[in-house]
Amino acid sequence: MKKYIDQGKKDTRSGFGAGMTELGRKNPKVVSLCADLVGSLKIEQFIEENPERFFQVGIAEANMMGIAAGLTIGGYIPFTGTFANFSTGRVYDQIRQSIAYSGKNVKICASHAGLTLGEDGATHQILEDIGLMKMLPGMTVINTCDFNQTKAATLAIADHEGPVYLRFGRPKVPNFTDPDQNFEIGKAVLLTEGSDVTIVATGHLVWEALEAAEALENEGISAEVINIHTIKPLDEEALLSSIRKTGCVVTAEEHNYLGGLGESVARTLTTHFPAPQEFVATQDTFGESGTADQLMEKYGLDNKAIKKAVYQVLKRKA
Repeated sequence: MKKYIDQGKKDTRSGFGAGMTELGRKNPKVVSLCADLVGSLKIEQFIEENPERFFQVGIAEANMMGIAAGLTIGGYIPFTGTFANFSTGRVYDQIRQSIAYSGKNVKICASHAGLTLGEDGATHQILEDIGLMKMLPGMTVINTCDFNQTKAATLAIADHEGPVYLRFGRPKVPNFTDPDQNFEIGKAVLLTEGSDVTIVATGHLVWEALEAAEALENEGISAEVINIHTIKPLDEEALLSSIRKTGCVVTAEEHNYLGGLGESVARTLTTHFPAPQEFVATQDTFGESGTADQLMEKYGLDNKAIKKAVYQVLKRKA
């Protein structure tokens, strides 16, 4: 199995900030809007270099979405920024009506997603946002796994015509993907090849999936790991190719099992190739206050939970 090296822990939100800095230098049509969270979104350098292309909206997220939709009419490419909870749940009507329904070229960039927002607790964490956004017609949904991939995705979505939801996080996590990667929207990334089980992971769970696969290899189980950075549109061809080979799948995500990546994979299997599936995700619950590591362990979102799910799905494999 190919071994991936942790190049040093970095937060994915800083990958977004680095991507915005580069976009500010290369694409004069890119503008940034923020709801009073400049430091949390790591966009200080973009603002310093492009003050005329930054709009501080304040704690008025619904207004921010309306302004962003309007800016597209003038040919600009607006990137909105706030916590994932406020980027989706608080402003769902504005996104649906002013952005998605109208097909506006707005990039909704959401930091502090999932449980790993940590100590701020359940009111600021969100585990429903992927489901909310993927149900909107025409909305592309991306959930990146590390600093390098988040930077690459930020650059890629600027060239994509249409509304995008880009989801990333607060904690520092292993940075292991290629810094010069070609980020292709809608294309899964095969990380390791295997023959016994497919592990499909997204976001912070991708590294956990790799750690689980390594532990399983030591126990004689060959796991194929796929990084699904684009949840919508889903790369069904890559998924089916792998699962037809291994015969079963475990999906892993920092999100409710209702409405997330796992459901999209299940729909694909039901339609094309029924196979056993286990879900590593939160179980129809809100989060709570705690450190990122404490919460990931308590809610079963770590490599140990993935490994357990693999053993469960192998028992069901025909």
